[in-house]
Amino acid sequence: MLNIQVFSFNPFSENTYLIFNENKKGYLIDPGNWNETETEVLENFIKENKIIIQNILLTHAHIDHVLGLQWAFDTYEVAVKMHQEEKEILDRNPMSARNYGFDFKPFEGEIEYLKEGDSVFLDEDELKVLFVPGHSPGSIAFYNKSQNFVISGDALFQGSIGRTDLYRGNHTQLLESIRTQLFTLPEETQVYSGHGNATQIGFEKKHNPFF
Repeated sequence: MLNIQVFSFNPFSENTYLIFNENKKGYLIDPGNWNETETEVLENFIKENKIIIQNILLTHAHIDHVLGLQWAFDTYEVAVKMHQEEKEILDRNPMSARNYGFDFKPFEGEIEYLKEGDSVFLDEDELKVLFVPGHSPGSIAFYNKSQNFVISGDALFQGSIGRTDLYRGNHTQLLESIRTQLFTLPEETQVYSGHGNATQIGFEKKHNPFF
């Protein structure tokens, strides 16, 4: 049984997720903590619940989703798992940060690459990797069939979709990704997005104005 804890961090109101099982094994997904206060909140929750971080997972590498990445890697000393197409996005973040008026150092740490159809496990609990490019070239989502939820990153939001005007964004590709990878999931599937409130696949199929 997986527990899902969400934290809203940084000026972009990015959703950082912590998923963990009854054995206290967990994944930290899209660490967006960017100041001492946010980092303390996240770190204290992990300590108080005695969670052992197995890996850091990235749905994609836009700067708002990785502001706490170096801290997370240095603190938990576990590999970062993401799609290979996101390496360029990660490497561009120092330049992206300057565009927003702050400094961001290049990430230094171990990276392992995931591809469509891969799975990651917390003991018996599976998160299947879905490839959902369009918002960024290597966007992925993590789907758990047994508990009917998907961590969608910035592909699909409540009543909206990810922006595609950023570097290597592709509107047509994003719509196709959502139709073929997310809208084919059961309608009761809970969608945990990179920003905003959770939603459900069935609701978005009926009410999302982009479809």
